[in-house]
Amino acid sequence: MTHELSPVDLAQRLESLESRIAHQEHWLDTLDQAVVQQERRLEKLEQLSGLMRERLREQHQALQASEPQGGQRPEDELPPHY
Repeated sequence: MTHELSPVDLAQRLESLESRIAHQEHWLDTLDQAVVQQERRLEKLEQLSGLMRERLREQHQALQASEPQGGQRPEDELPPHY
């Protein structure tokens, strides 16, 4: 015994499926936008990280260049009362 759907039932099922697809497409668009925003933020953070790494390297080199030849820095010396 086969159960055939009436044209009204088929129309309702089709409408329901179309509604679900539209809803899923909306959420896919929303997720795509979120991914694009995350990618932009990640790129900015990577650029900032690179700039900070370069500045740190420059500061480290400047500190090494300003150290006396003996390798002792003033902050490493003991105060006179020791």
